[in-house]
Amino acid sequence: MENCCLLEVDVNGQELFLVDKTILVSLSGRLRELFSKLTGKTRRLKLIFDKFPGGADCFELIAKFCYNGGRIKITPFNMFQLHCAANYLEMNQEMQGKPNLIEQTSSYFQKIHYMTWSELITGLEKCQQLLSFLPSSSILQDFLDCVVGRLEFHNISSPCASSSDNSSMQFSGDISTESKGIYSSQTTWWFADLGFLNLNMFRRIIETMMSNKLDHSVISSFLFYYKRVKCPTASSAQKCRIIETIIKFLSSLDGSFISIRGLFDILQASFTLKMSKCAKGKLEYLIGSQLDRVKLDDLLIPSPAGEKSAYNVNLVLRLLDIFLSNSREKLLMYQLKNVAELTDLYIMEVAPDPYLKPCKFLALAAALPDIARESYDTIYLAMDMYLKVHKYGLSEEEKIKMCGVLSYEKLSEESLKDLGQNESFPACALVTQQNRLSYSVTRHI
Repeated sequence: MENCCLLEVDVNGQELFLVDKTILVSLSGRLRELFSKLTGKTRRLKLIFDKFPGGADCFELIAKFCYNGGRIKITPFNMFQLHCAANYLEMNQEMQGKPNLIEQTSSYFQKIHYMTWSELITGLEKCQQLLSFLPSSSILQDFLDCVVGRLEFHNISSPCASSSDNSSMQFSGDISTESKGIYSSQTTWWFADLGFLNLNMFRRIIETMMSNKLDHSVISSFLFYYKRVKCPTASSAQKCRIIETIIKFLSSLDGSFISIRGLFDILQASFTLKMSKCAKGKLEYLIGSQLDRVKLDDLLIPSPAGEKSAYNVNLVLRLLDIFLSNSREKLLMYQLKNVAELTDLYIMEVAPDPYLKPCKFLALAAALPDIARESYDTIYLAMDMYLKVHKYGLSEEEKIKMCGVLSYEKLSEESLKDLGQNESFPACALVTQQNRLSYSVTRHI
């Protein structure tokens, strides 16, 4: 009988194995080709793997398979390990009439639709560790399709109870107003179960959700959830990649299903990160195109460091411009009026700021078309406040230009009377007021 030829195997610097070279070579095309190039006889060889799929644990499984005559129990826990290692070692050689390991693992993947949710999650965890070693993208895609397919069965409670019991309470703030009526724990039970995903696998699972037409409100809520669980422990560079990825996917969803509060949370985070201009532009577009759903508190964002003014007025002006540009052809009157009310409230908040430049106040007041407002009373009150705060800092010409945005026809009689006694306003505004008030009185006689 031929003597055993020992082979010392160093697997990724993790562990040393002493195995029979003949047994491994009989089932591995890669090793067979490698050792066929050796000349001379030796009783002891050493093989070093730097990037063996799955590391020492996986090599141990391969060794067991070889020593057991081509038999091993394949499970959701080891199916990706065995498949990647089998392809890496080119284990396509049959042994004693049994299917080779590549065939066995490929056959096992046909059973993924019968796996439990817990088994799928176990497989997914192992899969993401071996993503760069997967020989076939179709196997990965079939597996992801199966995982996402389970998410459509909202009436099924998560088998992983420890991670999903109160999921609906955990991320209700990430749900858009339009979606809350139909939202429940039945749609979010799986969020925490997928919280382990690294960014690469996260991208793939979201792409699969979108290609499988999963509900946009669910996808957007999961995107915000992922940000919240991953960003606290991530470095600045990692946070930047996570947030830019989330913005990219949110841009592909129906905006009405996206949480405005969630978008502003991302916006706040972006101020401290070195995000690309493209990502920042997409984020502002997402907010600006839904400006009619924004609340005043959302807009009260402090100015960037180095600026004296209290609030970031430039940002609000950009959002207004996006709203008008995006909605020009499909704008509904109620949306325009909502934005007008929001803008008026914002102007009232920023008007007392002594560092707010006249051009910025004027830009805010004139940003919307006249039809957006039924009344200019709030604008008048804000302008009165601004003129009093800047009593000695404005020229007559600047005051006249500011008053030019007032629509006197849309001022109430009370505001017109107040304007007639208001010394903060320029003389031309008082003349216009008197003419308008006279017309109003005549009309009511």
